[in-house]
Amino acid sequence: MKLSSLARVILWMVGALLSFSMMAVSIRELSRGGLSIFEILAIRSGIALLVLFALLAVRPELRPLTRPNRMPLHAFRNVVHYIAQFAWASSLTMLPLAMVFALEFTMPAWTALLAVWLLGERLTPSRIGVVVFGLIGVLVILRPGIADFNPAAMLVLGAAFGYAVIMIATKKLTTTETTFAIIFWMAVIQFPLSLIGSNPGNFLNMHWGDFVPALAVGIGGLTSHYCLSCHIPVGDMAVF
Repeated sequence: MKLSSLARVILWMVGALLSFSMMAVSIRELSRGGLSIFEILAIRSGIALLVLFALLAVRPELRPLTRPNRMPLHAFRNVVHYIAQFAWASSLTMLPLAMVFALEFTMPAWTALLAVWLLGERLTPSRIGVVVFGLIGVLVILRPGIADFNPAAMLVLGAAFGYAVIMIATKKLTTTETTFAIIFWMAVIQFPLSLIGSNPGNFLNMHWGDFVPALAVGIGGLTSHYCLSCHIPVGDMAVF
């Protein structure tokens, strides 16, 4: 049975959310073990590179997909994504997971607005509703003036906006680039960024108990962006 576009979008997004949840739990666990955010993100990109290079070794037909096309847009997407990812990962060590994910769901509101401006998509009543209810949800969660404000919440909101920007950039890339190429260049560009702030000695001091969450971070990071990159070309940017 052939799935409708909406059904495929929903399935890809469910896969992305499960992958992000696995990453969130694993990042928190690795941070408790003494690894910095730079080092955790280095593990994430490093495992992704190992998997991708293994695929290139066993499937030579994938190699032409890694040619350096549209590199300025790849670079822009991955620098913005790295900053947003760093903010998101940092917030996981400061806030309850429920609050992080609730605030992160402002991303569809930002994406809907940016899609109107940058992609020429229409601002329909349903999209206006997404934006309005998203902002109301932020106010309910943060409760300004009622409870003490936690500055770490701004990290999540900033990350959500950054993720919306990369969704737009990914949409533009998918017009000419494959999902494999987008993920490949993400790992290639972000791995050295993580190494800049990492202490190599901390990798050598990892305990055996760290390897399961480390593997989960790498696999979750890879599958989450595979699901997102597959979902984006299917429908418009307001479908989440």
